[in-house]
Amino acid sequence: MKIIRTSLLAFVLLFFVTSCSKDDSLSDETNYSIDLNLAQETDWLFADDILALINEHRTSIGLSTIERDQQYASAYAVEHTKYMIENNRVNHDNFGSRSAALKNKGAKRVGENVAYGYETADKVVYAWLHSPAHKDIIEGDYTHSGFGVMQNDSGRFFFTQIFYSK
Repeated sequence: MKIIRTSLLAFVLLFFVTSCSKDDSLSDETNYSIDLNLAQETDWLFADDILALINEHRTSIGLSTIERDQQYASAYAVEHTKYMIENNRVNHDNFGSRSAALKNKGAKRVGENVAYGYETADKVVYAWLHSPAHKDIIEGDYTHSGFGVMQNDSGRFFFTQIFYSK
């Protein structure tokens, strides 16, 4: 019986040590590549209207404006919006991966707002500004923003806005 417990303990320790080692090495080799062409799939007219309203709000309270990122942040935002459309639900699933990927590209801070169902920029920004958590992101210490603004097959809009600071 003692031999079985000792063997079991050794197996459990080996499992945990191997798992931790494996996880550590995976984080060093994480692949953050993304197709930058995804950024072109967003509805840029809608996204620009959202950004104009957010910048109007920010300047009204003494904050600097945010610049549009039409590369990595938007590619990741479009990828996430497609994911939300496929799952037919708004979520922040895998935000940690998007954040880590942008930090890998030099971002210092990353935040994200998501939504669905709004038909105008005024309505989505109004909703975000009346939600304390979303408002905190809009008013955060960010310099750039990427967008994933897309419609599903029924014509309903889904939104991902990723904020970051350099």
